[in-house]
Amino acid sequence: METADVVIVGGGIVGSSIAYHLTAAGCRSVLVIERETSQGKGSTGKSMGGVRAQFATPVNIRMSLYSIPFYAAFEETLGYPCGYRPQGYLFVATRDAHMQYLSANLERQVELGLKTARLVSADEIRSTYPQLKGDDIVGGSYCASDGFVDPYSAMNGFMSWALEHGARIWKNTQVTGIKVERTRVTAVETTRGMVATNTVVNAAGAWAAEVAAMAGVELPVEPLRRMLVPTEPFDRFPHTAPMIIDMTSGFHFRPESLGFLLAWNDPEETPGFKTDFEPSFIEKVLTRAAERVPVFENLAVNPKRAWAGLYEVTPDHHCILGAVDEVRGFFLANGFSGHGVMHAPSTGKILSDLILTGSTDVVNPELLSVNRFATGRLLEETAVL
Repeated sequence: METADVVIVGGGIVGSSIAYHLTAAGCRSVLVIERETSQGKGSTGKSMGGVRAQFATPVNIRMSLYSIPFYAAFEETLGYPCGYRPQGYLFVATRDAHMQYLSANLERQVELGLKTARLVSADEIRSTYPQLKGDDIVGGSYCASDGFVDPYSAMNGFMSWALEHGARIWKNTQVTGIKVERTRVTAVETTRGMVATNTVVNAAGAWAAEVAAMAGVELPVEPLRRMLVPTEPFDRFPHTAPMIIDMTSGFHFRPESLGFLLAWNDPEETPGFKTDFEPSFIEKVLTRAAERVPVFENLAVNPKRAWAGLYEVTPDHHCILGAVDEVRGFFLANGFSGHGVMHAPSTGKILSDLILTGSTDVVNPELLSVNRFATGRLLEETAVL
């Protein structure tokens, strides 16, 4: 029978980061199990790739304050590129209530050590981006170290480094069961046979609840489709622009290749494993694009290049990290609610710390424990895109 000190279920960017951090901390017996023939076919490869520290809750801000500098030093540390581009995030406010909200968030961010965020005036936004419809803008917030990464490159970098330093990956392999004896994990059953282990990490993305159920754990994570629309080449808006978020509609966009990547959270979307792109979404997102950026009225879009991916959403839009009290040796890294790529580095560090030492100083792991749902200690994140 195969053995491993740690088995990670899921080889996306979160599982890959955990494998890297464990291996870098000296754990040489790490096995990653990936059900697809290649990694990143779940949420990772379909992500918008944004990274930001402009959150509302201290725990999300702390996770970003570990993750973004990690991405900035990624190539130097791991020897692989991650495509980090610090072009910033600009939240565009159209109501006084928006500004009060951004101001309160900024205060929290600065308290926790963020030095690159600031409030910006309506005039500054209008003069920097005259292409935006500006008559209703009252101000905004901007963070220069926010930006974008290439999720696929980052995932490959994490996993390649881990594999070079002793980790293993089984691709095209399904986990079919998790053996628990006397409340302790003892093995993982797979389509390639049994693996004896005392530590299993659930990093299964949108399929996390199914994996947790194999260990008798109820996990409040459900899949929610999100769609992205890349445009054809377009040069009437600067490609040096940050991610720009219209706080009125939730429409947001960023430069991508010679065009732009358009996104919007459709409130009519319902949970489920829906991975097909819905063509009617193009008109919805283009309508909101033209409302905020009138020059986008003439954007060319090829529906065949648009795609859908899955968010893995929790009731409070915060991830679920750490040990499960009822099943010793079973750890969770789930429910990122769209923040899996940006928080993959901190998640890897936190899980590695908890598995190897039982504690971590990145965040207070109790705050992100699955227990919070039973006790009603929810952490509502309002800065969700």
